[in-house]
Amino acid sequence: KAGRTPNPDILCNKKIKFKAFLEFAAQDLAADYIATGHYARRKTVDGRHQLLRGLDNNKDQSYFLYALDQAQLAQSLFPIGELEKSAVRRIAEDVGLITAKKKDSTGICFIGERKFRDFLARYLPAKPGAIITVDGKILGEHTGLMYHTLGQRKGLGIGGVKEANDDPWYVVDKDIKNNQLIVAQGHDHPRLMSTGLIVQQIHWINPPALNQTNQYTVKTRYRQPDIPCTIKPLSDNKIAVQFDYPITAVTPGQSAVFYQGEVCLGGGVIETRIQELM
Repeated sequence: KAGRTPNPDILCNKKIKFKAFLEFAAQDLAADYIATGHYARRKTVDGRHQLLRGLDNNKDQSYFLYALDQAQLAQSLFPIGELEKSAVRRIAEDVGLITAKKKDSTGICFIGERKFRDFLARYLPAKPGAIITVDGKILGEHTGLMYHTLGQRKGLGIGGVKEANDDPWYVVDKDIKNNQLIVAQGHDHPRLMSTGLIVQQIHWINPPALNQTNQYTVKTRYRQPDIPCTIKPLSDNKIAVQFDYPITAVTPGQSAVFYQGEVCLGGGVIETRIQELM
């Protein structure tokens, strides 16, 4: 409803796998630990637990685990975090597991085989509106802002546009008040670029020393290359982040996750993006 794009995998880890399931394992099964298939690692330094990136950089899933706390990490094991995915598949094949050659899962686990659009339609009634350019020209109609996210290229339904070049169209903004989807051509259009962001609902696994000139990096979405940044606290639960260079498609509702080397420090939810004229 707010036009944001949340990350359900992070919420699932926080509320289901590492809360409800962890509590069930500890209380009902008297288990000391749970083990999950996340590509991440855990390390203990001076009595505090650190969350590290998985050894396989292409499969690292620490981004999805930034909301874990010290108690949850203390009771969690990540046995495949020290392996590459190819090695995991070889081990699975050697012991005869039927999942050895199963395709990687990419969907949202709790909605099953349904299409994401159909799932959303059950809870949020679609509200069609205009698709417009940054100059206000109407190009078509969307079926609901909830179906679109910043940086989206496919599924816009924009055909040949008179007086436009052949560059693809991208979602660059949402006008919630007027129910308009704003698009522009080119993946590096100025309206799609951000020089920083404001992050709320901050959770630190290990709080960094933000008053020092330490080097940090941030990911604003999974599989994104690390972006060098500086972090400035605004309050106990909100920070401002300045990128070393502009990046594309920073999306409110997604998570910004911070790193120092291989250590995942924590993260939060993107509240707004910071844009400057370029």
